[in-house]
Amino acid sequence: MLEARDLACRRAERVVFAGLSFSLAAGDALLLTGANGAGKSSLLRLLAGLLPRADGALLWGGEDALADRALHARRLRYVGHGDALKPALTARENLAFFARLHGGAVEPALAALGLSALAELPARVLSAGQKRRLGLARLALAPAPLWLLDEPTTGLDAASVQRLGALLARHRGAGGMVVAATHLPLPLPDAAELRL
Repeated sequence: MLEARDLACRRAERVVFAGLSFSLAAGDALLLTGANGAGKSSLLRLLAGLLPRADGALLWGGEDALADRALHARRLRYVGHGDALKPALTARENLAFFARLHGGAVEPALAALGLSALAELPARVLSAGQKRRLGLARLALAPAPLWLLDEPTTGLDAASVQRLGALLARHRGAGGMVVAATHLPLPLPDAAELRL
């Protein structure tokens, strides 16, 4: 479904990477590894349509994935380094806001990441790991075939990594695809690896 052909990215007149090619089919996962500054986050942003490609092609079903940027945005979920939470809103309200935009049920999303007991707390009082889990809970709200995850386990304890693993397994089992940048092992069995 997703294919990259000889992708290149340039940031501030510096070539970050060039000649990257890979493809993902339903249920596939790809781990992006490499040193800090190697281009993992830049590649995720390029795949999301947030950065322009300097060269190459990004295809979805054999067609230019970015020809219709609104359509491309609807078929993916991007979780970057920031958790994109409103500090004054409760955990439930943060997810409800996202659900109004993309659909989905809030309570199962809270439960998927073990946040039900924290649902009425404002995001500003949550720990870093709890905020990260709340950001990841958006993945459980509405289906999208492609998940782009930038260091998704940052700040998570072992139990939270297991919950994330279950969420990733359900997504892949339903035909979803995952591209994740990481320095640490992720619960993505049989994932391919692209070292930058």
